[in-house]
Amino acid sequence: MSFCRQLVLRLRRMRVWWSPLLMVAAAASLPLPLAAQDFPSRPITLIVPFPPGGVADNVARPVAQALGKQLGQSVVIENKQGAGGGIGMAYVAKAKADGYTLLLALSSISVIPEADRVLGRAPMFQLDQLLPVARFTADPVVLAVRADSPWKSFAEFVAYAKANPKKLNYGSSGNYGTMHVPMEMLTASAGISMTHVPFTGAAPAVTALLGGTLDAVASGPSTVVQHVKAGKLRVLANWGGERHPALPEVPTLRELGAAVEYAQWSGLFAPAGTPEPVLAALRKAARDAQDDPAFRQAFVTLQTPLAYLDAPAFRQY
Repeated sequence: MSFCRQLVLRLRRMRVWWSPLLMVAAAASLPLPLAAQDFPSRPITLIVPFPPGGVADNVARPVAQALGKQLGQSVVIENKQGAGGGIGMAYVAKAKADGYTLLLALSSISVIPEADRVLGRAPMFQLDQLLPVARFTADPVVLAVRADSPWKSFAEFVAYAKANPKKLNYGSSGNYGTMHVPMEMLTASAGISMTHVPFTGAAPAVTALLGGTLDAVASGPSTVVQHVKAGKLRVLANWGGERHPALPEVPTLRELGAAVEYAQWSGLFAPAGTPEPVLAALRKAARDAQDDPAFRQAFVTLQTPLAYLDAPAFRQY
């Protein structure tokens, strides 16, 4: 006999009135919903708020595979791009809080609601609508130009930009995203001005750079390193505190006299209100995934070092 039925029969024998207070007390003593106890009992959707081929999508693929392995259910990636990632982020923020709709976001998640406020718009979502589950990476962006461009060094690039204000254009994954903000930090620090051309994601921006439509991008290394090795792109600098292991010959901006740093991190989020047992299962799956040699090797292949943080440390970060 179920716990609920036993409770009802016992109260009837005791001739107890069902006052509102009694109903609240009885409900509080009930076990967790079966949906939370049995999580996951069906496939999970992982929303990537950018097009395929960018940093978020590159990270999401090994994450989805590893989470699926740990949880015993398939994790299906769905790309929902637009508004610098805001459309996909807002979709998850408003999704049912049951653990079956998750978000793989980049650091722009912290900027987009504030940018909306600055521009006098109602934010598409609030940060407190999303719960951090785990951080996976925290890579500096790098300054990439075409290999056939006239700039062999960062100093040459800056000198040209100073002599030709607004003539150079650069692409991004959207306004206030992780390719826009660091480039604006650089232009402010170096005293130069360039024209910003927003795209729906990193992959289209890099494609435009390769095709000659753009002069430069500030991109996560995983999106450009393959083109550097193929001799199509050149990286002039990185925004990190130290040189990137995939591009050890590339100096940091601090080495070059520009006092700016920027990390493009990626992390897993769930809608606020997700039951604690479900969050615990997701956190455990993420922890176990980052200890899996196959998972770690996937990030070596991506040329993106793991920088794992569990939920409490990620929230603080």
